[in-house]
Amino acid sequence: MKIHESAEMYLETILMLGRNGAPVRSIDVVGELDFKKSSVSVAMKKLRENGYVEMDDEGHLTLTPSGRKIAETMYERHTFLSDWLESLGVEKDVAVADACRMEHVISPESFEAIKKHVERCGE
Repeated sequence: MKIHESAEMYLETILMLGRNGAPVRSIDVVGELDFKKSSVSVAMKKLRENGYVEMDDEGHLTLTPSGRKIAETMYERHTFLSDWLESLGVEKDVAVADACRMEHVISPESFEAIKKHVERCGE
């Protein structure tokens, strides 16, 4: 299922924030993305309604299996593309910003082809 870029970004952010083991709350997402609290609240509601995120009574967010799959896909694309761009000589901040845009628009077919090419060439 294709979801909007903003939803992918929210899911990836929840995944990254949760990597340290601490519970993730909407306010953590607000701080990380520097978005308005109201915007994040609306987004979290939509993500819950669509089955990508669950929220417990204490406001802790958990990715559902489908939400986690999307988040991990975006995270893999982001880290791979930013690392690859850096290896090509792109400055880190530019590589990270470009990878953030690219990860949402590249097709799975193109991403896999780039990944295989880089692995073959040892870049």
